[in-house]
Amino acid sequence: MQGSEPGSGSGEWSAIEAQAARLLARLNSNPSPQDEADICTWVESDPRHGVAFARAEAAWEEAERLKSAAADVTLPPLAAIVSEEQQRRLSRNIMAVAAVAVLLFIIAAVVTIRTFTGVNRYETAIGQMRDIALADGSTLHLNSDSEAEVRFTDNGRKVRILKGEASFEVAHDESRPFDVEARSAVIRAVGTAFNVRLRPSLVELTVTKGAARVRCAAGRAHMVEAGRGAIIQPRNVALTTLDSRIMGQRTAWRDRIVELDGETVEQAAGEFNRYRTAPILIGDTRVSALRIGGRFRTTDSREFLSALQLSLPIRVVDGEDGSVMLLYRDEAPGEA
Repeated sequence: MQGSEPGSGSGEWSAIEAQAARLLARLNSNPSPQDEADICTWVESDPRHGVAFARAEAAWEEAERLKSAAADVTLPPLAAIVSEEQQRRLSRNIMAVAAVAVLLFIIAAVVTIRTFTGVNRYETAIGQMRDIALADGSTLHLNSDSEAEVRFTDNGRKVRILKGEASFEVAHDESRPFDVEARSAVIRAVGTAFNVRLRPSLVELTVTKGAARVRCAAGRAHMVEAGRGAIIQPRNVALTTLDSRIMGQRTAWRDRIVELDGETVEQAAGEFNRYRTAPILIGDTRVSALRIGGRFRTTDSREFLSALQLSLPIRVVDGEDGSVMLLYRDEAPGEA
């Protein structure tokens, strides 16, 4: 019987064919490297997937060939090849075919819209934070100067972090996995709350509840449980155990707090610069390695600057553009 594949129910085979068509359309629409990897994984995961994908490719290529051939054909005037009666009959047939074509186009458009649209982009300005309730009941928290894309379909939930830092509280749904893409990393929630930060050369994962399965572009998957983290690079995932102090530091931004515990002044200034439009600059290399601790509000870096001057040999110089320069003060605090 046509329309079904040996060894598969007709409904199951139809679903496989539909998925193959969707993936082929994605492959021909400027896919990302991760898209290509996902498609290859799907094709190789089941022999039926390979068959369906090959058939979809053949149909695609045939359609392209016919379209190209039609563009090259030049026909004589219609009256020269058919009679008036034949022209009327041909016109009726063309109208019927056109109606069917329009119907098929509408169906294809609906499938495409359901599959590929519904992408929502969320972003924050410098100093701004957002808590976003997603359609599935999950919550996305965006830190300052961050950006993420969210795409939900009938088959899955995907979030792509484009820059900055995001925290997730994921609603459970076994039928639709929740994946977070961060550069070359893919993090799948397993009843999870977790934090993802894009640093200059790596992705930093912190799991606060449940577990998350993480893999990089060139490695196997790793399970990261609550209280642990991962440092993710394109070809390596390094798992870390985090004590409560580090967990608190990494998630303090949710409470609008920068928590420092012996970080260098250079590191601390970098943290505050995430929330400032005009930066804190270090004007003397002797300042960089000095260390400081404390809890400070992200909205008031003046607290931090005051603490620097009170506890360390640092002088703060304000710039006309709102920036701040940190200079070394040779006399000890209180001697000036």
